[in-house]
Amino acid sequence: MPLSPVPPRQPVILGFDPGRQKCGFAIMGLDRNLFYHAVIAAGDAIATIQTLRSQYPISILVMGDQTSAREWKQKLLDLPDPLRVVLVDERYSTLEARDRYWQMFPPKGLSRLLPIGLRVIDRPIDDIVAILLIERYLERLVK
Repeated sequence: MPLSPVPPRQPVILGFDPGRQKCGFAIMGLDRNLFYHAVIAAGDAIATIQTLRSQYPISILVMGDQTSAREWKQKLLDLPDPLRVVLVDERYSTLEARDRYWQMFPPKGLSRLLPIGLRVIDRPIDDIVAILLIERYLERLVK
């Protein structure tokens, strides 16, 4: 889901939340401007990365360090002209992504009266996890 009609001129970070069935992607600038986020089938992940690299000036790939991270990192490093891959602690990122989802997509109508714990998210949130992974990486840079 492209967010900005104008591609960035500055290098951006590709966030990648790898999984066995689906993967989350996000592209964010150092200024935390979000340019893209999507959930893609795991089988299309490598092709998606190649496509995103042709559309955005990606300088680094930030990836979660849990589910199948080792296998995915090796696949990424085996690509021609591989990106630099940085692993980021992804513990509790799914819980955090649920909260972020409601910030990004506030409920409408009567569902906004429900407590957050009772609301149902009707789509995968792996892309929001990818956003959080980039933010965690950027936080590490500032410390």
